[in-house]
Amino acid sequence: MALALRIARSLAWIAAVLAVWEILVRVLAIPEYALPAPSAIGADLVKRHVRILSHAGTTALEIVLGFAIAVAVSVPLAAGIAFVPFIERRVYPAIVMFQVVPKIALAPIFVLWFGIGWTSRLLLVFLLCFFPMLVNNVAGLRGANPEIVDFARSTGASAWRLFRRVRLPGALPSVFTGLRIGAVNAVTGAIIAEFVASERGLGYLLQEYQGNLLSGAVFATVLVLSLVGLALYHAVELAERLLIPWHVAQRADPRLSSMT
Repeated sequence: MALALRIARSLAWIAAVLAVWEILVRVLAIPEYALPAPSAIGADLVKRHVRILSHAGTTALEIVLGFAIAVAVSVPLAAGIAFVPFIERRVYPAIVMFQVVPKIALAPIFVLWFGIGWTSRLLLVFLLCFFPMLVNNVAGLRGANPEIVDFARSTGASAWRLFRRVRLPGALPSVFTGLRIGAVNAVTGAIIAEFVASERGLGYLLQEYQGNLLSGAVFATVLVLSLVGLALYHAVELAERLLIPWHVAQRADPRLSSMT
């Protein structure tokens, strides 16, 4: 009931916003090239859905692959930074310094090095996802309750068992915070990469439609892109609910529980 109520509220708000948007565009006679009505955007989406969805597949693949590579690299590296002093002293400062460089500025450099292809785009998605994940992973692994750690050691737990049973479960809330931020950044990275180094994808399509002043098609493409990003974000949320149902963030809202 709580989930159904949340979905119903969200849909009601979306319907209200779309209705107000449609009315204002028609009453104020706003030109379509400036702000198309939702009905016009829907018509453009229906008209161009085959092409938009085809390009959406390319963008979605870039987002998922870049995100997955960032997860695969950030988790073991975070463990090294958290528990190996040499890696913390030598590697972590270099990563922080590199992170200061604006990623948009790196996109043309990647094109010069790797050309217009998958490598340049995946690198940019990876870089935008990687650092938030790494920082949250390190914070989570270092944030284990020292009393629990000392108790586990007193029982004779090995370093691996201590990591698997105490440190990693305690770090998961921070890990998933980084994953959620990374999921949002992955979409941004894919679009920036496609603006600079692509002949396919929703970013490329946005530039094409904008150049032809097809505002309805631009909004329709943005809508599909938003749905791709939401799908990844909610996939991370679902994994969080399944892996750490005990965490406070996953407990039912008492206000909703009282209503049921």
